Amino acid sequence: MIKLHATVLGEGKPFLILHGFLGMSDNWKTLGNKFSEAGYQVHLLDQRNHGRSPHTSEMTYELMAQDIQDYCLENKLEDVILLGHSMGGKVAMQVAGSFPELISKLIIVDIGPRYYSPHHHEILDGLTKLDKQSLSSRGEAEDFLAQFVSDVGTRMFLLKNLYWKSKGQLALRLNLEVLKEASENIGEALSEDIRFDKPVLFIKGGNSNYINKEDEPLIQLHFPNSEILTISGAGHWLHAEKMSNFYDNVIQFL
Repeated sequence: MIKLHATVLGEGKPFLILHGFLGMSDNWKTLGNKFSEAGYQVHLLDQRNHGRSPHTSEMTYELMAQDIQDYCLENKLEDVILLGHSMGGKVAMQVAGSFPELISKLIIVDIGPRYYSPHHHEILDGLTKLDKQSLSSRGEAEDFLAQFVSDVGTRMFLLKNLYWKSKGQLALRLNLEVLKEASENIGEALSEDIRFDKPVLFIKGGNSNYINKEDEPLIQLHFPNSEILTISGAGHWLHAEKMSNFYDNVIQFL
């Protein structure tokens, strides 16, 4: 058992938020504060090999789902709301299938239960080279990463992983070696036998291709009590791009 790092905000019904691949709990801090102000106890979790959580050699959806169950048991959390974005959404689906008694409502952000082919190679290559640089400023790190990641928003998201390892020396919190291995399987399909009958909200970005029309029958098969909502004008990071719209839709569902 590993102990996940968490930031807990507010009081009320437990609301757990899981970040995506190469992300961290800090990505959700602004929304986490908004949800806590609405009367929820928000738990922003760093998943294994990300953020301030432990680095381990193994990383599967079954293990990451077990991490969430362990966290809930240790903190005596019941009847939780679980939200996951991208990889975090796949973890949330796995939790719902393996430990349905833990969850009251599920929110899946811009990911489906199907298989996704590996597509992080260039980013991981850039981060690996970045991690080997002797960096003394965030601006320097951004300029270097721009050679590999052209999109500014994606770069800003990735550079949140930087921290001051020692005076004048920046480093990444990610366990890159394990994440590079895991990237080959991070897009694997949800196990065929998983079914969760409680309320589920899928939210997709209108400009994203992570969930499309062809995915709807598979979503219904696994999650018969689900609805799919589109936020127009948003991509894969819809919760950051259209924050107030995203917030309103989640609150309405809850």
